Amino acid sequence: MLVAVAGYLAVQYLSGYKGSPRCTVGPAGGGEGRTYEMSPEQAANAATVSAVGTTRGLPERAVTIALATALQESALRNIDHGDRDSLGLFQQRPSQGWGTPAQIMDPVYSSGEFYKHLAEVPGYSRLPLTVAAQRVQKSGFPQAYAKHEPDAALLAAALTGRAPASLTCSLPAASASTEGPGDATEVRSDLVRAFGKDVLPSAGSAGASAAGTVSVPARAEGDAASRRGWELAHWAVARAGTLRITEVSYAGRVWTADTGWRTERAGPGKPPTTTVRMRLAQ
Repeated sequence: MLVAVAGYLAVQYLSGYKGSPRCTVGPAGGGEGRTYEMSPEQAANAATVSAVGTTRGLPERAVTIALATALQESALRNIDHGDRDSLGLFQQRPSQGWGTPAQIMDPVYSSGEFYKHLAEVPGYSRLPLTVAAQRVQKSGFPQAYAKHEPDAALLAAALTGRAPASLTCSLPAASASTEGPGDATEVRSDLVRAFGKDVLPSAGSAGASAAGTVSVPARAEGDAASRRGWELAHWAVARAGTLRITEVSYAGRVWTADTGWRTERAGPGKPPTTTVRMRLAQ
């Protein structure tokens, strides 16, 4: 009985119980199809994993492999324990040369190390996911990665920007303000750590942020600009709870914690913005 109760509570903790803060990824625009639900902590970590991969110029397939691996190894939680000396999102071991414990517990560092090793696997993007992940992880249960591929692919499509408005988070209405105002400096710092220094506009440029907001231009052309913009917008939504972001707007759509994504009310002749705007708690 106690084992059953403990198992139930563990599942509820990982997947989020009804009424709790939660994030959901599904079909673009909220249509019908497969969905995956996770906690804000898991979504924030997934957004970091994806951003580090795309910043290295790696394809969506690499992000899918990384996310499936982290789902299996840690359920996308940055845990400070594991088998023997395993730590972090990918359960990397200091004794096996993955880095110091402090480095491995940094999701940006640990994601970068995973991608560095994955890129060294010849033809990894054409390999079955279990094979590619195993070449990096050398797990005792290599087939376990397979069950996470559908959810990882859904997450990767959203977090790399290919599926617009497909990731949303529901957070308590007062959660951003109860912990104090959002810190624009912290948001910019997190953006640079995940996406590199070129992600932000130069001082005094047209994309400079107003008070209480952080604005980031898509900085690409055509379809690439749209994808980049949605990548940044979904990153902001996934990290909204951590960074106390209360509103995200891009391409004529607006996200808030209580309503999710909706169409923005634009004035006559006003085109959808090509800049991602993040409004912070005040």
